[in-house]
Parts: sequence; structure tokens; C-alpha cells
Amino acid sequence: MIYKISDNIISSLGFSSEEVYQKVKSGISLGKLHAGVFPGVEPFYSSLLNWEAVNQESAKLFSDGMKYTPFEKIAILSASKAIESAKIDPSSSSVLFVLSTTKGNIGLLEENDGYEKERIHLWRSAQLIGKFFQNPNEVLVVSNACISGVSAQLLAIESMQLKGYDYAVVVGADVLSKFVISGFQSFKALSNERCKPFDAERRGLNLGEAAATIVFHRGEPSQGDVVFRGGGNRNDANHISGPSRTGEGLYNAIQNAVKEVDLSKLAFINAHGTATPYNDDMESWAIERSGLANVPVNSLKGYFGHTLGAAGILECIISAHAVVDNTLLGTMGHETFGVAKNITINKETKTCCNPMFLKIISGFGGSNAAICFEKLG
Repeated sequence: MIYKISDNIISSLGFSSEEVYQKVKSGISLGKLHAGVFPGVEPFYSSLLNWEAVNQESAKLFSDGMKYTPFEKIAILSASKAIESAKIDPSSSSVLFVLSTTKGNIGLLEENDGYEKERIHLWRSAQLIGKFFQNPNEVLVVSNACISGVSAQLLAIESMQLKGYDYAVVVGADVLSKFVISGFQSFKALSNERCKPFDAERRGLNLGEAAATIVFHRGEPSQGDVVFRGGGNRNDANHISGPSRTGEGLYNAIQNAVKEVDLSKLAFINAHGTATPYNDDMESWAIERSGLANVPVNSLKGYFGHTLGAAGILECIISAHAVVDNTLLGTMGHETFGVAKNITINKETKTCCNPMFLKIISGFGGSNAAICFEKLG
């Protein structure tokens, strides 16, 4: 079996998964309207990292003289904390590294800041991350829009099953830049206030910066461990930026993820829940078509914003901590039901003793993914 042995989150809410989870459970978010962060960019509502604290923490790690980019720093910092907690040797050939990101060092297109030209490429960052941990294996890179974090987990798990790796370190990270903010603003996709997932008055998404890491182990789990139960990737090829209006691709990903599970054990569905008009409607279609309209649904975007390549990993970690804690987290920002199908949106944090959760996610290019985990009782 494949199960989670450790995790870490680097976000605006803290530098450990437990700290971040407890703040989410308490209803805390540090998202706000930012102005003047990037020259020529309109104000945007976001959850940004405390970079002074990041630099102080990461300075403890780097002694080889390599000048790491902000993206690389948070990826290495998060992975280091998760590996330390897992008590594994990252230099072993039995350990696979998988990197998830949507933008990587794309900010270097605007200002190179003295980095070699290859640094713009994801393969180069992956090489440097593998070298930092002295890992002999090729670091696999997943960059598949918003679903990157879930797809990276599925790739890691499949690689462990087929190639015999004992451990997989799956790290996702993204930082914001003028390129990223301007791109989303050109789509008119950003809200200038806290996002409202699945709400009748939703006006768009918020963005966020984060890194998140899960360490998986192939072996015999113990009571209380969170184990992988199923997953799926599907592409409906609907549009370069718009999801299928009726959720065909996500529906098929969900079906693959839950085909071998007891659906009565589902505590909740953690949705993508970006608070854009089309995404939230589409998710409601896919959930209802899957026969899961009565399962509570939440979105974590109000706490962190959309953290891009980190989102699918970060939100799985928070959801895993919630099922271990017998908790169903609320959907910050949701007030008035406003999607096409009558699904069950959970507003307030409450107790829930079911041991399983389903994470669903969709992205540009018609990409969709789902992954299911269960806490062993």
C-alpha cells in the first residue's frame, strides 16, 4: 500500500502543516488587497509569503554557494522539512522526487537577476533540487496547469508501484510575478476581494504563494495512517482556458478515483472551488453526475488563494489533517448558494467522523484530476 508518512506546508499562514491546519480550522486567512507589488500591475487580492521569514529559514540550509531563486528556495525548504519529519535518507536510490509547478522561474523572463539562462527551464530547477538532496534519480517534473499537484502525486504513486521505489517526495511550489498576475488579469479572472467559492455573488479567484510536500511510503501502514485509495486524470479538451460546461472530464476522473472505494465512507469532497463562474458550475455538474450530491463539499481557496502548482498538494495535506482530526472544514467566503446543480456546500467547520476524502481539481486546457485517501481506523 502507498501511504503518507509526513508532509509540510510553507504558506502565508505558517511554515508547518500543523500550524497551517490549525489556523485554517480557526478560520484565519491573511489574504488582502495588494498594490504596488509589481510595477504596472493593477491591485490584486492575494495571500503572499513572508519573504523575510522565508529567506531567514532557507539561509540555514544553503551552504554550497548556489544562488537559488525564490521558487527553488521554498521548494527545497518545504521538502527539507517533510524529509526531516519522515526520517528518510533523500540521497538513497529508493527515493523518488517529483516536482509540481505551473510557472517555476517564469519571473526571470522579466528580470534575469544574474541567473544562467537555463534557469528559466523547469528541468534545470529540478536538477538543482535533486542535487541539493544528493538524490541519484532523475527528478520528475509535472507542469499541467492547475491539476499539477494532484497529477504529481498520481505519477509518484504509479512510479512507486511499477518501479519499486520505497519512498516518493512530492513537492509543489509557485511564486507570483508580474507575468502571472497580468496573465490572470487579462482573463478578467481575478476578484479584488476575498473569493466566494460556489457563491451566487462570486466574482473570480484569488492567487497565492506556497510550497507543499508529501512524502509517500510503499509498505504496511498502521492505524491512523492516511492511505491512497484511487485516482484519475482525464482531459475533456473543451477550451484552452474554459472547463467543460457539464463536467465530462472531471466526472470521468472522479469515477476512476472512487471505483474501488466504499462511498459511504466519504467525509467530504475538497473541490477546486476557485470562485470563477464556469469552474464552480462545472464542478457541481461533475459531483452530481457522480451521485455525490449529498456529500459535503468544501473549498480552501478563501484561506490561501489559488496556489497554482502547490494547490493540489497543499489542499490534500490540509484535507488529510482534517480527516485525522475528525473535522469537516468550512468554505471561507461562501454565503449564498449559487451553482447549477444542488450539491452540498459546507459553510462552517464541524465534526465529521468519516475516514475518507476525495480531492478534485481542474485546469486550463481541459485538464481534470481526482485523488482519494482514507484514514485507517
